[in-house]
Amino acid sequence: MFDTRSPGSLVPIQGTHPTLGAWAYSAFVPDPLAGDAPSLSGSTYLAVGNARAALAALDSTTRQLPNPTLLRSPTLRQEAQSTSELEGTYSPLRDVLTADEDDPDTAELVEVLNYVRMANAGFDAIARGQGLSPAFLSELQGVLMRGSPLHAVSGRLRDTQVVIGVRSDADLTGMPIEAARFVPAPPGIALETGVSDLIAWMRADHSDRIDPVVAAAMSHYQFETLHPFRDGNGRLGRYLIVVQLLTSGVLSEPTLTVSPWFEARRAEYYDRLLRVSAAGDWDGFVSFFAEGLRSAADLTRRQMVALVAVQGELKDRLRGAGVRAETTHAVVDFAIANPSFTVRSVERALGLSYQRANKIIRQLVELDILMELDPTAYRRRFVAPRVIDLLTAR
Repeated sequence: MFDTRSPGSLVPIQGTHPTLGAWAYSAFVPDPLAGDAPSLSGSTYLAVGNARAALAALDSTTRQLPNPTLLRSPTLRQEAQSTSELEGTYSPLRDVLTADEDDPDTAELVEVLNYVRMANAGFDAIARGQGLSPAFLSELQGVLMRGSPLHAVSGRLRDTQVVIGVRSDADLTGMPIEAARFVPAPPGIALETGVSDLIAWMRADHSDRIDPVVAAAMSHYQFETLHPFRDGNGRLGRYLIVVQLLTSGVLSEPTLTVSPWFEARRAEYYDRLLRVSAAGDWDGFVSFFAEGLRSAADLTRRQMVALVAVQGELKDRLRGAGVRAETTHAVVDFAIANPSFTVRSVERALGLSYQRANKIIRQLVELDILMELDPTAYRRRFVAPRVIDLLTAR
C-alpha cells in the first residue's frame, strides 16, 4: 500500500517469535517534517479557517471569565475519560467525574486519572516556562503509566519493536507482526532522531509559513507515526495537540477537549493517519483534523457557557435563601471547578478550618446545591448534581 508519495521509508526489521521462529518484516520511518505546509486544497483551507474561528471564539469566551482556570478540572476529566476510551480503557464518565483521585476504585480509573495528573503537571511546567524536550515527554509518559503493568518500562523511549492494530484480512495463525495494521519505526537511532527532530520542529516558529492548526495536525501525525513509547502514545499525542495550541498562542487556557470527536470517528481517525504514511494524503488528514478541532472548540465553548450559567443559577439560589457569606459562595465556585470533592479538599483549597468547611458543605446539602455521594463511605465525597448532569449530558 505504500507508494512513491509516502513521506517516509520502509526499513527492514527482524526478530524471533518464541513459538513460530524467526521473522523478517518492514517498519515505517517517517521523514522529518518540512518547513512549509503540505499542498492543501481550497476546501481544506476553508476547514482550517473555520477551526481557527472556533478556537478564537473559545479563547475569547475563556478570557471573559473572571477566573479562566475555574473550568480546567471538569473539562480535563472529560478529556481523560474520552482519550483513554480511544485506547481501550473504559470507565463511565460519571465514575470519572466523581472518582477519588487519591484512591481510585478500579485499575481503569487509575489509568484515566493518571492522564489528569500528567496533564496538570505538563500545563504547570509550561506555565513556569519549561519547553518541550524528549526528556519532558518521557517524564509525562511516566506519569501517565504510573501503577500500570508497563510502569517499570515507562518514562523513556521504547527499546523494543511494537505493532499497531490488526488488519481485517490478516491471517491470525501466522506471525503476529504480519497481521499488524501498522508497524512503526524500530527502536534505536532512527526513533531517537525522529523524536528529537519532532520536538525541535514543534519548538520552532512556523507562524509565517504554516497555520497553527496545520502545524498541530502535522506534529500530531508525526508523533503518532513514530509511536515512541511502549504505551500511552495516543493519549500523549492528543494531549500535545492542546499543548501546541497553547504554546503557539491560539489558546490562552487549556480547556479544549479534543478526544470525544475523534473517539466518535475512531476508524476514520486511524485510517486518515495511515493514508498520510502510505500515500502522502495530507489534504485528507488535515481536513479531518481541522473539522475535529472546530467541532471540539464549539462543544467546549457551549459547555463552558453552560457551566457558567449553572454557577450563576446556584449562586442565585444561595442569595434567594439569604446566604451572602463570601466563603459559602467560594465553596460553590469550588464545586463548579471540582466535579467531586471532600471536606478536606475544601479546607485546603480555601484556607478554612475543617469545622467551617464541613458546616458550609452541610448547609449547601440542605439547600440541595450539593449532594453526598455515599453516606456510608469512610471518605465522604460531595458533588453538585447540576454540574454532574451537565457534564455527562451527550
